[in-house]
Parts: sequence; C-alpha cells; structure tokens
Amino acid sequence: MSDEASEAQGGRVFFSSTGRTFGEEDELCVLSVGVDIGSSTSHLVFSRIMLERLDSRYVVTQRESFYQSDILLTPYAAQDEIDAEALGAFIAQQYKDAKIDPDEIDTGALILTGVAVRRRNARRIGELFAAQAGKMVAVSAGDSLETVMAAYGSGAAARSIRANGPVMNIDVGGGTSKIAVCADGKVADVTAVDVGARLVVLDDQRRIVRLEEAGRRFGAELGLKLEIGEILTEDAARALTAKMADALFEAVKGEAPSAGGAALLRLDPLSFRGKVVNVSFSGGVSEYIYGGEAKAFGDLGPQLAAELRTRLHDWGPELARPDARIRATVIGASQYTMQVSGSTIFVSPLETLPLRNIPVIAPALDLGEEKIDSDAVASSIKSALKRLDLGDGENPVAIFIPWRGSATFHRLDDFCKGVASGLEAVLAKGHPIVLAGDGDVGGLIGIHYCEEMKVTNPIVSIDGLELKEFDYIDIGAMLDTSGAVPVVIKSLIFPTSSGVGKDWKAQKAVSPLTAAS
Repeated sequence: MSDEASEAQGGRVFFSSTGRTFGEEDELCVLSVGVDIGSSTSHLVFSRIMLERLDSRYVVTQRESFYQSDILLTPYAAQDEIDAEALGAFIAQQYKDAKIDPDEIDTGALILTGVAVRRRNARRIGELFAAQAGKMVAVSAGDSLETVMAAYGSGAAARSIRANGPVMNIDVGGGTSKIAVCADGKVADVTAVDVGARLVVLDDQRRIVRLEEAGRRFGAELGLKLEIGEILTEDAARALTAKMADALFEAVKGEAPSAGGAALLRLDPLSFRGKVVNVSFSGGVSEYIYGGEAKAFGDLGPQLAAELRTRLHDWGPELARPDARIRATVIGASQYTMQVSGSTIFVSPLETLPLRNIPVIAPALDLGEEKIDSDAVASSIKSALKRLDLGDGENPVAIFIPWRGSATFHRLDDFCKGVASGLEAVLAKGHPIVLAGDGDVGGLIGIHYCEEMKVTNPIVSIDGLELKEFDYIDIGAMLDTSGAVPVVIKSLIFPTSSGVGKDWKAQKAVSPLTAAS
C-alpha cells in the first residue's frame, strides 16, 4: 500500500491488489502463492484463504490449495547458474494453467532452497520472480530457516503435540538434507548436512553431467575420481549413496560427519541426545521412501532412499507418514496472516518509515520476573538471530516483545540494554531498532532508548500486536490525519493438525487496530 493511497482513502488500510478495505468487510477471500526454487526441483502452490470477522479481528476459517503446479527439475544454464529463462517460462505457464494473473495475488513467498540458493545468479532470480509473481514475502531461505519450514510444512511439529516424546523430520533434497527435532509442537533443534540425490547428476548413458563439490568429496572418500563426462557405474552409485546415508545418520545422532577431508555439516551438530518416538521424511527423496515415485530422474534418489530405509530399520524409531512430502516447504510458504498496528508508538526519526518486509524474531524472553536479566535477553536474541540465519546483521529485524509486569525505570533500562546488546551486529550496520509488542509500553521503550540511552540508530517501537517467527512486518509512514502507523503482518502459517494426509487449517489471521501516537 502506498502512503498516498492510504491518505487518499482517509487513513483506511488497503492490503490487497483489488483495493479491499481492511476492517470493513465481514468476510474476505485472499489469494496466496508459494514458489520453491530448489537445487533439485521447482514448483508452485496457489492457495485460497477465507477470513471472517471475529469481534475486532479476522480469523482464518478455511484454506484451500486450489492449484498445485507440475514439478520441474530445476534447469541449469551452466554448472553454477540456474537457467532463469527456462524457470521464468515454467512459472508463467503455471500462472496461465491456474488461470491466475500475478496482479491478483495478495501475498505469498518465493524461496530459494538448498544448493540453489548458493548459485551465482540465485539472488537476482529471486528478486526477479518476486517482482513478477505478486506481493512476495521472502526471496531466500537459509539452512536453518529451511529446516524449520520443512519441519512445520511436513506436519512433524504438529505431530509432536500428540506423540509421547520428541519426533524428527528429515528433509532430503537434491543438494542438502535438513534434520529437525520437534517437541510439544515446536522445533527444538536443527542441523543440515551436504547430502542429497543430485550431488551427482547423470544423463541417459550414465555420464556425469553435473557434479556438486560434496559429491566429489564422497567420491574421494571411496577412491573414486568423479569428473564431468565420466561414467558412473551402478555399483559406484550404490557405494556413493551408502556413504551419503552413513553421513546423514551420523548427523541424525548428533555427530559431525565429513567426507574427503572436509566437514559436511552446514549448521552446528544436533545437541539433542534423547530418544525420538518416530521419524518422518520430506523432500524429493521422500517420494521414493514412501512409494510415491519409482521413476529415476538421472540422479541418485532411488538408491539413496533404499539406503535410508535400511538404516532407519536398524536405528529403531517408527516411520511416520508426513502431511506433505516433496511439497512440504512450498505449501507452508503459500500461507500468511495479517494484523494492523498497535496502541502506542514511538518513531524517531519519522523518515525511518516506511519499512517493508522486515523479518520477525520471537526470542524466548522471560519478562515476568521483577528483575529483568539483560544478559539473558541479549543471549536469547542472538540465538534467535542465529536460528533464522540473520546473525550477520545484514538485514534489519523486528523483535516481538511479550511484555509482562510493570514498566519501572530499572526494568525498562535492563530490558533496553539487553536488546541493544543482542542486536549488536544489526545496529553496527546502521539498521533501526524495531520492536513490536503485545502490551502498551511501546512508547515508553522508544523514549528510553532516545532520552536515557542516547541511541543514535533509528527507533521504531510499537505494540498491541501478536507476532511470531515467520512473520514479515510492513510498517507504513505515519498518517497525518490520525498520528497512527499502519502495520501489516504477513505470515507463513504451518499445520496445526497432525492428521495423516489431511489438509490443515491456520490458527490466526488478522487483528485490525489503530496505533495512537
């Protein structure tokens, strides 16, 4: 929504491409799209979401995936470049087949995952398609974020609510495998490892046509000199996938596998050392594990799936069936929620706004005690940044603040100091402090930073909101007529049902409130 459009409509907040007024309709229908460009496959999901007014907010009452695209083997123009033209043609055709114009899309996410995000032209492709395919939320997913998304999208997180202990999801794609331990409906631990079905890609004559560095490492471990154009025998392929499966299960057990003298983990090893009740698989290789696919696609998928099933049998946990397999990540990416603004705000300077597509972190903050531990606040924020691949400080972030208790000077001071310390890398890059809470202390926190701590970074502190990780926040410029700041929260929603093969419904959607200055 442009600032001019908002003012022209008397301060009303428009959130969609069709100019519908937020807060004035009892029922809304919005369209969302998820686009997943992975190292192995690329595909889309279009969703229709029904929202109904419930008192002062809208809630999601129905979700329908009305079109799931074909699954395309991600095209490459060269060894280290994705074929943007071929991908563009594929996405355009899927829009046409779904009878959807890009301008009709209200929101969604385009994500680049696995090895694909490391391609030389990956970011340019993400930005190009995000601009063309509607109001996208995100254009990339790091290893931590992708692991969490796969865990939620597969239904593993929801499944852990009903299980009698922790459960695990292993997302095995073309270039990487992501491992998540889930407990009580949340992702408790994650790691990722360079194991995948398309580390070595073959033509019809079994000649190697594409080779990832990790594939070369596994070959070196076996004494195989893998090169483009060389023949890979069936016996060599089985030996390679056996090594890959060994490495993956080392990572599953909290170890740090290596191959060819190089480390394979892309994140820290799992710290979880307990027993998991069951394990599910998602990603492209899962189609072979669960019998959804039998055809080979010039990669090591069938052999890798067979090796994983053998090791799973020897390991012991029950094999659970996920809600989604190859489409787990993209189905999650096609969903979102929104809210609008809070009750008190502090913005300095005013020129800081508008802010667009700021990722939200929701660190575990214990703010109910009489004394706030600033060191604990800082540590929790740094952990949340690391978990979502935001620790380098290159991007601004919004912190959700579940404030509890009184707002005395000492409590505010300890809290503000902890936040500033936790955001050290972000603030060093000149980004603003962006805080969004569910209480009514946004103005007091902003004033404390400005007047007491003399922070030189811009400050945006608002409240009256309910946020969670995977939300992306848009904060508009202050409206002259009301002194309010329009806020739109775009969220990725994940399954709340652990039912096998059942469509899932979202928990929350919208809360239309106006922020008073």
